[in-house]
Amino acid sequence: MALQESGEMYLETILVLSKKNTSVRAIDVGEYMGFSKPSVSRALGLLKKGGYVTSDPDGYLFLTESGKDVAVKIYERHKLLTTFLTELGVSENTASMDACKIEHHLSDESFEAIKRHAQEYMK
Repeated sequence: MALQESGEMYLETILVLSKKNTSVRAIDVGEYMGFSKPSVSRALGLLKKGGYVTSDPDGYLFLTESGKDVAVKIYERHKLLTTFLTELGVSENTASMDACKIEHHLSDESFEAIKRHAQEYMK
């Protein structure tokens, strides 16, 4: 199952929330993203079907290995692109919003080039 941008956003959100709290539930994801219960339920159902997320009987969500791989990749892109843009003089809020738009569409090759540049010049 190929993930769409929205699926990547859900996985990234679960990762971010799990860094703050040991347990993450669908309601937490919905509140964080500002989405309705039905939207979150549908998206999580698709992610479970795709093998990216599991849940326990109490409704706590867990990323599978493939889900975590995607989430870590997107989160790394978000953090680096936000930092890169703020270093260029973009406000923190705008940089974060723009990074969120770019992170899903940027090729691995371009991201790796930006990452190398950032590591060399942003010390």
